[in-house]
Amino acid sequence: MVWCCGFGCGPAGAAGDEVRLPEPFQLPAPLPDWPQGGDFSKGTICIGELEVASITEFQSIWSCSGATFYEPQEVPDGFYCLGHYAQQNDRPLQGFLLVAREAASLQSIDHRPPLEKPLNYTLVWTSADLSDDDNSECGCFWSPSPPDGYEALGYVVTRGPKKPSLEAVRCVRGDLTDECENFKSIANMGGNCYIWNTRPCHRGVAGRGIPVGAFFCGTDSEESDIPCLKNFDSDLRSMPNLEQIKALIEHYGPTVFFHPQEIYLPSSVSWFFNNGAMLHKKGKETGDVILSSGSNLPAGGTNDGEYWIDLPDDDRNEHVKVGNLKSAELYAHIKLAYGGTFTDIAMWVFCPFNGPATIKVGFASFALQKVGRHTGDWEHFTLRISNFSGLLSSIYFSQHSGGEWVDACDLEFISGNKAIVYSAKDGHASYPHPGCYLLGSEKAGVGVRNDAARSDLSVDSSTRYKIISAGHLGDAVVEPCWLQYMREWGPTVEYNSRTEIDAVLSFLPFFLRFTAEAILNSLPVELYEEEGPTGPKEKNNWEGDERG
Repeated sequence: MVWCCGFGCGPAGAAGDEVRLPEPFQLPAPLPDWPQGGDFSKGTICIGELEVASITEFQSIWSCSGATFYEPQEVPDGFYCLGHYAQQNDRPLQGFLLVAREAASLQSIDHRPPLEKPLNYTLVWTSADLSDDDNSECGCFWSPSPPDGYEALGYVVTRGPKKPSLEAVRCVRGDLTDECENFKSIANMGGNCYIWNTRPCHRGVAGRGIPVGAFFCGTDSEESDIPCLKNFDSDLRSMPNLEQIKALIEHYGPTVFFHPQEIYLPSSVSWFFNNGAMLHKKGKETGDVILSSGSNLPAGGTNDGEYWIDLPDDDRNEHVKVGNLKSAELYAHIKLAYGGTFTDIAMWVFCPFNGPATIKVGFASFALQKVGRHTGDWEHFTLRISNFSGLLSSIYFSQHSGGEWVDACDLEFISGNKAIVYSAKDGHASYPHPGCYLLGSEKAGVGVRNDAARSDLSVDSSTRYKIISAGHLGDAVVEPCWLQYMREWGPTVEYNSRTEIDAVLSFLPFFLRFTAEAILNSLPVELYEEEGPTGPKEKNNWEGDERG
């Protein structure tokens, strides 16, 4: 089946073309010379039988009102393209395409080659009117036809109806690939043809899938049948060593801004322990003082409800609750991403207390007294960095039960390549820009307020950090005792949270009441419970990928 375009498209740069192509994005400052060691930032990565390089410079092929399609520029000698790149026109040009060649160690061995030319191409979409003889400026998407046992990892785009050269791309032996899934929609090309970004299905620390950077072309409900690469190098030599990790944090570490009206500020974990935090055990009337290092906390196990941490039970309670910004530091967890071609630096911030929620309904806001509050708040954001170059790709902003990845081109920078992270008032969710964000329904204007703004209250994570875990480095990083504590960092306090919510609803006009109630009832259940969270190592993203 061949899809045809249902709206106005044109070639990139054609005369009379009104499409404005995206401007290439560059970080505000040049990259430093990273410390030497291993294969980090060497430009190429060996993944077993293949060596791959990341190309970030593109040549536009064809453009329409929604997206532009590109081929890689300056492909190194001996490397081959695996597919073309697509991007929306309403954002700066930031992306990559992997190119591949056979690993040098295999070139003298008689074996089935990892790369082969396609046998042919199949036209899957065209912007042309097929009955029109003048199609020289149309856009066409082609699917490579791989030899038996090989897979095509992307599509090829041409301006005009002529088939691409069989030299344009290479197909990859099937056993060297992994499954992919559609991730973000790029454009609707008309005729029920959609363009999607893809990502590996198997992600996180154990995942070995590597995104190629190519796009998928299909219907709005069609699952991707385009695979990605897979890393078979168990040594993961492209991951940064300890000195390189420190250099990355000191170069990219964001400044975290807290709201000017924030009461519940962060502290270091040791400050929290040193100022009277108590360890409680089920069935025991009094708690035990926690040592500064957390060495007397129960290690391992699961969150079985047998232990919990609480604020001091003396006159230091309110003093500890509001934190201590001067002592605050961010705790860095280093882990591999996308099969070791990227490094994730998760930066964890600890606040002794999470403040109560504020409900917004239309133009009115209602500050609550209990709902949303709890002792011991762990929040984080994550830097994703290319191991080919040390280039910052994106930052993940954790927001309560979810979050979002934001590309580097959409970040706000404060100094050099250091981005800004805004911590929302009371609840400490992370955002890339100031504003009022609603957990609920933006359209209806109903939900929990997350107000983010710049202030004099901030922590610079590029200088105030501590690396607490880096699994790929073995014993080079010693995890702190408190990281092994798998129970809750605050007590469970039972109260009728509906009382406060019902009080808010009673002030609303009748026609708003049911809509607001339905939206508030759909919010995460933890919002209505005063229950301390578990620590970083109990979170799904410790071993898995970020949600979003």
